[in-house]
Amino acid sequence: MLSEQVFSSICGPPIAANTAVSKDVGIYGHSLTPSWAVKSTFKKSSVPPHCLAISDTHIFAAQDQKAHVHVYSRLRGNQEALVAFPERIRSLALAGDVLILGTSEGRLILWEICTGRQVTTPPCHVQAVTCLATTPYHLLSASEDSNIHVWSLARLLEFGADAGQEPDLTLSNHRGAVTDLLAGPSTNPETSLCVSASTDKTCILWNYHSGQVLRTLLFPSTPLCTALDASSRALFVCAEDGGLYLVELFGDKPLIGSRSAELASIVVQANAPLGVADGEDGRATCLSVSYDGTYILTGHTKGKIQRWNLLDNSHPTELGNLNASVTNIVAVPLLSSDKRCKTVNVVKPNHSQRQYSITTQLEGDVHGLTKFSHGAESIGLPVDTLENAIMSFTTSQPDLSEDSDLRKENEELKAIIEEQKELQKATLQYREAEKKS
Repeated sequence: MLSEQVFSSICGPPIAANTAVSKDVGIYGHSLTPSWAVKSTFKKSSVPPHCLAISDTHIFAAQDQKAHVHVYSRLRGNQEALVAFPERIRSLALAGDVLILGTSEGRLILWEICTGRQVTTPPCHVQAVTCLATTPYHLLSASEDSNIHVWSLARLLEFGADAGQEPDLTLSNHRGAVTDLLAGPSTNPETSLCVSASTDKTCILWNYHSGQVLRTLLFPSTPLCTALDASSRALFVCAEDGGLYLVELFGDKPLIGSRSAELASIVVQANAPLGVADGEDGRATCLSVSYDGTYILTGHTKGKIQRWNLLDNSHPTELGNLNASVTNIVAVPLLSSDKRCKTVNVVKPNHSQRQYSITTQLEGDVHGLTKFSHGAESIGLPVDTLENAIMSFTTSQPDLSEDSDLRKENEELKAIIEEQKELQKATLQYREAEKKS
């Protein structure tokens, strides 16, 4: 049975003076199935929102009001490194083996944790970079200046790239600071979805490839944190009024896509919340949706982690109290990434170094026979390649429209030939009759 796990972080002083919760612990690892339990803890961290990232082997946590990132080893259960940067860190995210940091001065810092290579952009935002979202090919950065930049990861990490490069696209429909940003799993240019929340009380659905606004959602109060379900069909939003809102993107009346009956410029009002948190819990600053889409976890400013059951829409139940403001809840993928190497020890950034070495641990059989090596070692064409080629010919279907046109033309030609045969037969019979007479 796969065990679903999440990591949570806290920030700020303890809420209660007398508590059984350790004062030194700043990051918790929880198991959700078969029961809620604390599996691991990591000390000496105060992590603000959007500043916690989890990989298969490490935890990266930027520190509140500081220019430091704490690196913890999940394999050994301890702090591995403390990495200093020239500016305070306001947000961070992982893209493979690259840690991306947004600074208070509006810059982006990309750190290759396997090599120590560091790439820094000029101030791309006027104010601090508060939110980051990554896809396999793109990086999205949002700021207090209300703008969202879309970057190509390959172009940012290219050797010899111009330090003065600019983003590929800027999304600028918000009229207030961006409070949260997330990107959907699809990388197709037609279905590349991202969602941004802002202090202007709106959430905007974008196609970040084209920059098109797909839909604008208006809430009664400021949306603070957002999450998409695993299939990107439902959007969950926690607002400043304590409400948890559910917006179905492809319900009976789809908001986006080809089946949407309304124009994208029409604003959708979200009035009825799915539920409202108790006032003594404080507002929710982070949330996470389970992989099966049956419940939601929310972290609150009063230290509580609540579980909302979506099957019966009941009142949320308290899972734990961390005695400090819960700032991040990050789910761990159920299945580990299919990579042939693993980062056991991170390499700190080195500005003076110009030649880099990859430090990683190889996983599995590195001498496995690939498709290319199989073809290169075969005499002539490989048998499976020939079989696939033959099957493609035998299973290929002609174009139906062309086939129907040819069939119709053949029928017309057959009819003309039959008419000519009947005419020829009648002519021969007439001449035979003339000869006999």
